Amino acid sequence: MKKRLIGVIAAGCAVAALTYATWAQPARPFRRRPRPDASTPATTPKAKDDVEKKVLAVLDDMDKNQRRGMMNVPTEDGRLLRMLAEMSAAKHVVEVGTSNGYSGIWIALGLLTTGGKLTTYEIDARRAGLAKANFKRAGVAEIVTLVEGDAHKEVPKLKGPIDIVFLDADKEGYVDYLKKLLPKIRPGGLIVAHNTRSHGRSMQPYLKAVSEDPNLETLFLNMHAAGVGVTMKKR
Repeated sequence: MKKRLIGVIAAGCAVAALTYATWAQPARPFRRRPRPDASTPATTPKAKDDVEKKVLAVLDDMDKNQRRGMMNVPTEDGRLLRMLAEMSAAKHVVEVGTSNGYSGIWIALGLLTTGGKLTTYEIDARRAGLAKANFKRAGVAEIVTLVEGDAHKEVPKLKGPIDIVFLDADKEGYVDYLKKLLPKIRPGGLIVAHNTRSHGRSMQPYLKAVSEDPNLETLFLNMHAAGVGVTMKKR
C-alpha cells in the first residue's frame, strides 16, 4: 500500500512538472496558414488594340520559338519592364544586353504609349541582326536604336537624361555600367538589374553598390530563381 501511494505521488509530481514546463515555455506567435484556394491566379496580357495585339503575337512567337540560347528574361519580367516604362511615363530607356530583342520589345510596348525611345546595346552581331528583324516585325523599329559593340565603351557616348536603365549583360560589368550611367539617370529614375539571385558571387559587388549608396533606394524582387533588383535614384 505504501509503495503504491509513493508511486501515485511520484506520478503526480511528474505530471505537475510537465505541466509547468509546458506552461513556462515562451508563447509562439500565431501564424495563420494560407488557405489552399488563396493562391494568386496566373494572368496573361490582354491586347487593348490591334497595335498591342501585333506586338504580343510577336512576343509569344519569340517565347515559343526563339528562346533557346538567347538567355531571355521570363515573360513576367518582360511584363514588369513594360509596366515600369509606362507607369513612369519614360521618354528614354537604356538596355544593356539586347539578345534577340525579347525584353526590348516588352519595353517598347510601354514606350509606344509614352512617346519614348529605347537605346539598346548588343555585342554579338548574330543576336543583334535577329533583334533588328524582331523589332521590325513587332512594329517598334522606329523607336529603337540598337548599338552594336561593347557597351562598356559605347555607353559613355550616350547623352541623358535617362528614365530607366535595364541591365542584363555580363554580370561582372554591372558596377561599371552603374558608374557610367548613373550620372545620366534623372532623379527619380530607375535601374533594373536582372539575375540578382542566380549569379551568386559575380553579382555581389553590384548588390553591395546599390544597397549601400544613400542616394539610392533598392528592392530585390524574388519573382523566380533569377531575381530582379529595382533601384531608384533619389530626388
